[in-house]
Amino acid sequence: MITKVTCALIEQFGRVLITQRSKTMPQALLWEFPGGKIEEGETEEACLIREIQEELNLSITPVQRLTPVVHTYGDKTIELIPYICQYNKGTIEPQEHRSYQWVVPQDLANYEWCPADIPIMQEFVALAEK
Repeated sequence: MITKVTCALIEQFGRVLITQRSKTMPQALLWEFPGGKIEEGETEEACLIREIQEELNLSITPVQRLTPVVHTYGDKTIELIPYICQYNKGTIEPQEHRSYQWVVPQDLANYEWCPADIPIMQEFVALAEK
């Protein structure tokens, strides 16, 4: 079974928000775009808005869907569905993550990413370069 997970590429002032997983999470200490699992009956956009509010205390608006990535981590397979999002308001208060950074697109490749996030990061960088 594939678990559908959304992630937000939140843009502000030419930078994008990335988050570092905590030591207790799977893929510990790797970087990712924040997001979470879609609940039954929930749209991708509603999931993103809820997850980012819960995990980071931010209000966002999903703007553009990028190419989803299917990736298997051991015994579970996820479909990671990315959206470029507009930052609306809020002060970042990480609930689950160890750290966060606002990064210019050309510096994203310098971080150690969760495997499923790598193609999304690469697509985002390519878009930013256009």
